[in-house]
Amino acid sequence: MKVGIIGASGYTGSELLRILANHPEAEVIAASSRRYEGQKIWKVHRFLKGFYDLEFCSPDLSNFMDCDIVFTAVPHGQAMKYVPELLNSGIKVVDISADYRLDRETYERVYGKKHEGYVEAIYGLTELHRDEIRKANLVANPGCYPTSTILAAAPLAKLELIERVVFDSKSGITGAGESPSSFTHYPNLHESIVPYKITEHRHYYEMVQELGKFQQDIKISFTPQVFPGSRGILTNAHIFLRGELTKDELYQIYEDFYKDCFFVRIQESVSLSQVRGSNFCDISIHPGEDRVVVVSAIDNLVKGASGQAVQNMNLMMGFDETLGLRTPPLFP
Repeated sequence: MKVGIIGASGYTGSELLRILANHPEAEVIAASSRRYEGQKIWKVHRFLKGFYDLEFCSPDLSNFMDCDIVFTAVPHGQAMKYVPELLNSGIKVVDISADYRLDRETYERVYGKKHEGYVEAIYGLTELHRDEIRKANLVANPGCYPTSTILAAAPLAKLELIERVVFDSKSGITGAGESPSSFTHYPNLHESIVPYKITEHRHYYEMVQELGKFQQDIKISFTPQVFPGSRGILTNAHIFLRGELTKDELYQIYEDFYKDCFFVRIQESVSLSQVRGSNFCDISIHPGEDRVVVVSAIDNLVKGASGQAVQNMNLMMGFDETLGLRTPPLFP
């Protein structure tokens, strides 16, 4: 299968290149970068020397017309410039930006811009929408925070057992992208944890959309924070239940819900070091006096972005969803 990546010089683009380098059925034939057009991929991503001799091309769509599937790993608001034409050319698309995750009205309200190329997409949280993804031409890859939070709460939401859930999530700094800013400046972040967009993060609306499909009256709160590490999202989901469940009952609910999901592992305890560099989401469950705390851990660049995108690509192209991704985490 011939693969293209529009926007291959950032963190998600480079992670796609890393994963696809060992995919047995994928060949990257076009990877764009406006900044590095004409330069060898490995000259920019030096960790990929020996894996690619390809040069970065421009994002002109004529460079991608021989592809079977294209990833759009571009800033929000940019993917809509490419996706409709790619689809009209018979090319399947996995969009890693936010342009197709929400309905048009919600997107325009939340992102504050007119959607100029709206097409209905399947939301690409693979464990929830596997069958729809198999038939899709356009998949909207979820945000990293929603991947971590929705997987933590979905089994209980499906049974309509949640009164309220409070998501407290901490992310590595790669989630902010590669462009430096005062927010990501080393002295400002080192030995610190910084909350931001405390009650108004855009990813909140993906959580409402997806968990609301299971339980319409669910109440959701979400606060993101950044810690001074490169990778990972750790979410503490404080779930206030309708009624009481024992620890064994809770674990059984989660085991049953994810029984066919290779990349979701129910553990006694979790940590970011247990999932680093992998496409796994590890989940542990801790009942308390007034609530259940469900802890989830993912690598934000893999399960939270590029790994999940490849997982979706596999389903769209008729392969086993674990193809090219079935590798253990990097530990410690």
